[in-house]
Amino acid sequence: MISFGSDNHSGVHPDILEVFHLANKGYAVGYGEDRITIDAIGQLQDLFGGACDVWLMMTGTGANMVALQSVVASFHSIICADYAHINVDECGAVQKFTQARLESVKTTDGKLTPNLIEPLMTGRGDEHRSQKKVVSISQSTEYGTAYSLKELQELSDFAHQYDMLLHVDGARLANAAAYLDVTLEQMTKDVGVDMVSFGGTKNGMMFGEAVISFRPELTKNLIYYRKQAAQLFSKMRYIAAQYTVYMNNDLWLTNARQANAMARYLAERLSDLERAKVVSPVQSNAVFAIIPAETVSKLQDRYHFYVWDETSMVVRLMCSFDTQEEYVDRFIKDLSSFLY
Repeated sequence: MISFGSDNHSGVHPDILEVFHLANKGYAVGYGEDRITIDAIGQLQDLFGGACDVWLMMTGTGANMVALQSVVASFHSIICADYAHINVDECGAVQKFTQARLESVKTTDGKLTPNLIEPLMTGRGDEHRSQKKVVSISQSTEYGTAYSLKELQELSDFAHQYDMLLHVDGARLANAAAYLDVTLEQMTKDVGVDMVSFGGTKNGMMFGEAVISFRPELTKNLIYYRKQAAQLFSKMRYIAAQYTVYMNNDLWLTNARQANAMARYLAERLSDLERAKVVSPVQSNAVFAIIPAETVSKLQDRYHFYVWDETSMVVRLMCSFDTQEEYVDRFIKDLSSFLY
């Protein structure tokens, strides 16, 4: 069954799959002290402009939770969008491990702005209230939208004005960079981001996430939180080797461009149908569209995808690095047969 359900549903890129055989030769010191991991961390530091610390994690949830835990106390709060992954899809991991409070903000496109956050900035110094410490955003967002460099700069300036930090959940950071046509350094370090994750699992890797801190003086204890959270992989070379290939010849960017291109193509084909409507800007590898309710179950017998909003019958269609035009054409052909 062809899946438009999630970019997690795709397989592993052949070049990355091959590297496991190379990394598997001989012995290597565990817990990240091997040469492959040391080299990969150096490459990641260069990719993000240097002067940063890098840690490899097992999962996206783990990366978010460990990064945030390293900079907040239990009396702090973390501001995020209402549909943020940390708020909706991580089973309360951030709250459980940090004991900090999540303060969600309703958005129309998944993006936070200073104007949306400003009403929350009360009670500073009041011992009866949680103290705001981090603004956490997703790039690209759960709505498939991407923050521009200007929007990111405005958010970081706002956060720093209030002595807060800007954290970026970058599970789909590559897709945002591909859409904006900017480097990872330009989209993070240069606009004042304090911490970011660079996801690989949704973009061709088997597993693994990288947490990057541009504030090393604040995240010295992250190594201990990583261990406590069961995110310290003993055979670290198998995460690191993937990142080495992922970064080689900008494979991360090539994969993201393919996924984004297929999302745009899918949106264009859907727009040709009178009874289907794309309802959100396509700025990454996600397409949100309304299709008649009577066609959804029929399509789901042949394709995997999710209904995003049952009240309006908005469905979410995700493309990945291995989505092909023929998959989209087949989906549109079947949808057309059900509509007309």
